[in-house]
Amino acid sequence: MAYKIGDDCISCGSCAATCPVEAISEGAEHYEIDAEKCVECGACAAGCPVSAISAP
Repeated sequence: MAYKIGDDCISCGSCAATCPVEAISEGAEHYEIDAEKCVECGACAAGCPVSAISAP
């Protein structure tokens, strides 16, 4: 199960910049994680300035 980006996301792009497998892209309302690409490393959660990303 992949990490998830919640509604607290401010669309800053920090998570996408830290993802080593490029599983994060800008969505309609906020950034989104592609569950097929996510390797559950946690880099995105660590890089999020507003703690909008939760573990699986």
